Amino acid sequence: MKYSILVVGLLLCGSAVAQYSGQPKADLSYDYLELRFVDVDTNGGDGFRFNGSYDLGNNWLIVGGLTSLDFNNNVDVTVFEVGAGYIWNYSEDFDLVSTLRYMNADVGNSAISIDDDGLAFSAGIRGMLAPRFEIRGNIHHVTIGNSDSYLELAGDYYFAPQFAAGISLEFAGDDDVVTVGGRWFFK
Repeated sequence: MKYSILVVGLLLCGSAVAQYSGQPKADLSYDYLELRFVDVDTNGGDGFRFNGSYDLGNNWLIVGGLTSLDFNNNVDVTVFEVGAGYIWNYSEDFDLVSTLRYMNADVGNSAISIDDDGLAFSAGIRGMLAPRFEIRGNIHHVTIGNSDSYLELAGDYYFAPQFAAGISLEFAGDDDVVTVGGRWFFK
C-alpha cells in the first residue's frame, strides 16, 4: 500500500512535467509562515507546528518546520525538518508541488530520549478552488521510524491577501492527524 501511494505521487509529478509546456503560473504565494494546532488521534497527542516556505525563483523553494507534540502517556515528540522543493505550473489556478526534506525526530520522556533521522518526500497539488478558498492535496512518505506514507487534504480561507486560515486532515497507516491554523504571506 505504501509503495502504491508513492508510485501514484511520482506519476503525478511525471504527468506535470509532460503537461508543463510553459503554463502560466498560478496566483499562489510560496513565501509564508504558518502556525497550526495539531491533534493526533493516538494516545491523546496534541501540540503545535510551525512551518515556513520561501520562493527562490525559477520554480524552486526552500521549506522548513518544527513540530512539538505532547502525549497523555508523558511522551514528548519534537520534529525538525528542512528541505527544498519544486513547483510545476499546471494551470492558471493550480500548481503541482514536490518537496524533499531532511527530518530529525526526538522522542522521549523524563527517563529516556531517542533521536532518529530520515527523509520525507511529498508530492501534491495546490490551487484556488474559488477566489478566496485554497485547497491542497499531498501524498507524503516519511522514512523515520518504521516509515509511513500518508495522504493530506487541506483547505484555507483567505481573510485578506496576506492571511489565510484553515484545516488539514492527514490519514496515515498508524495515525490520523487534524491541524487547524493560519498562514501569513510575506510576499
